[in-house]
Amino acid sequence: MKKLDARDVKNLNLLKHYRIIRRWASRNNDLKDADLELLIFLDCMGLFTKHDFEKGTYSYSWDNRRWNRLLKNDWIVVWRHRNRTTQKYNIYKVSFKAQQLISRMYRMMLGEEDIPTSVRRNKIMRGETYMDRVLQTSIKYVNTDKDR
Repeated sequence: MKKLDARDVKNLNLLKHYRIIRRWASRNNDLKDADLELLIFLDCMGLFTKHDFEKGTYSYSWDNRRWNRLLKNDWIVVWRHRNRTTQKYNIYKVSFKAQQLISRMYRMMLGEEDIPTSVRRNKIMRGETYMDRVLQTSIKYVNTDKDR
């Protein structure tokens, strides 16, 4: 298998529309941008501890409630519970729901899937705020871009 280099990643245009896709995912799943990016980071790790989570949050704005919010909303699930004798701490993983969202974002970045444009499947298309109306134009551009 060939190793990817910087030129290969650039030719994929993987990050070309990342910001718009991230905004779509955050808005439609009631996540903050930092939470979504942290979930992507944790998904790459596979299994992790709360200490790994804390190390991952150093590059994001401070949010004391992030861990509890992600656990409560089922974005992170316990993979192995601690038992106080042999397992001293819980081991966590990103939930199936989060894995599906991240996979869908990758498919959108690669151009295999379009960003939904119906009001039922995309809260942005309601156009409630000025930013929503600006993002609507961007979403239409992303969906028509053939070089994704």
